[in-house]
Amino acid sequence: MWSFFHKLGSPPWLYSIAGTVLRYLLPLTVLALASGTVWGLLFTSPDFRQGNSYRIIYIHVPSAVVALAGYYVMAIAGAVSLIWRMKMADVAMKATAPIGAAFTFIALFTGAVWGKPTWGAWWVWDARITSMLVLLFLYLGVVALYEAYDNKEAAGKACAVLSLVGMVNIPIIYKSVDWWYSLHQPASIKFTGESTIDSSMMYPLLLMIVAFYALFTCCLLLNMRTEILRREARTQWVKKLAEGS
Repeated sequence: MWSFFHKLGSPPWLYSIAGTVLRYLLPLTVLALASGTVWGLLFTSPDFRQGNSYRIIYIHVPSAVVALAGYYVMAIAGAVSLIWRMKMADVAMKATAPIGAAFTFIALFTGAVWGKPTWGAWWVWDARITSMLVLLFLYLGVVALYEAYDNKEAAGKACAVLSLVGMVNIPIIYKSVDWWYSLHQPASIKFTGESTIDSSMMYPLLLMIVAFYALFTCCLLLNMRTEILRREARTQWVKKLAEGS
């Protein structure tokens, strides 16, 4: 266990293993995204209330789910960076921030597109939507902090602290529809109770959630590989890698 943890701190090893994972995960991700999109948009029945407008859930829900999961990844990486001073944890935290921001923006944008025919407005200051907007600002805050500091070690510490403090927003997002009056509907897929979505709609949605998790992983590994090369540009192993390519 500890030997594996030690390997994660090695830039050459992490760069290599990330490349190996990407070689197999990328084609599977493309296949899952294509299958889920076609299944959800073309082969599911219209909703009896929302008609065909509900189909945006196959983009909106997975992007929102992954945006929240991405923040956990960033915060955990920040904690590891603060406690054990692992440079690769700092790399993971920095690599996660722009990806998480992108998924959060997609969730907010598709939510607005969905909200217009459903609620009659592109935006409302709903508890769930507002807390998701705060999540976007937290991601962007981490990105901005990295660029604001010349000392990257200090930047990493500041971003780690912001990531951990921002964790207070995650349970607010999850429980906002239960704690306050909300236009946003509660979760349709439940693991502890009966789901409120028909299985013909649920299965392609689950496939898209898995596909989006895979897409997030691919983007994260690509970002990490790029950041590793940038940080290790003057090392012998990167120079040998460049000569070999």
